[in-house]
Amino acid sequence: MNYGLELKHATGSQLLSDGTQVEGYASLFGLVDQGGDVVVKGAYAASLKRVADRGYKIRMLWQHDPTRPIGVWDEIREDEKGLWVKGRLLPEIAQAREAAALISAGAIDGLSIGYRTVSAERDAKGRRLLSEVELWEVSLVTFPMLAEAKVGKKSDQAFEMAAAFRAATMALRAE
Repeated sequence: MNYGLELKHATGSQLLSDGTQVEGYASLFGLVDQGGDVVVKGAYAASLKRVADRGYKIRMLWQHDPTRPIGVWDEIREDEKGLWVKGRLLPEIAQAREAAALISAGAIDGLSIGYRTVSAERDAKGRRLLSEVELWEVSLVTFPMLAEAKVGKKSDQAFEMAAAFRAATMALRAE
């Protein structure tokens, strides 16, 4: 059940040293995902402000299942690359312990956002440019939609190289 939310995935979550902290990019700006969408820089700003003003929390879910929260996001912010998140898996929750084991083993490495589109337009190639979205949740997931969106402590050089390869691949496909 997705309750009408749209979902976007990013790969490569990183579990930090104590086994409970996860951080990285849940979304990256300017890259075309497998659904043909591009998130525009600034797309999350209004939503994050509303969340902060109202004292709400963006939920950390397992596989977008609203009945399976597994932790809390302590920090969510936009930067020049995308939507960066940092949070804690709750060891008191069985699914969170399983998620930690799966991340440590490399079986799960994806983050995915659940959101509603507020404002978007189509470009000349038919891609949807998401200029404002209402962020509801960020989940740990199995299958990422945006493979280039590496999360965790990845170098800028690796990020730029992945983005360049993706752009070249998309350009070749368009010809």
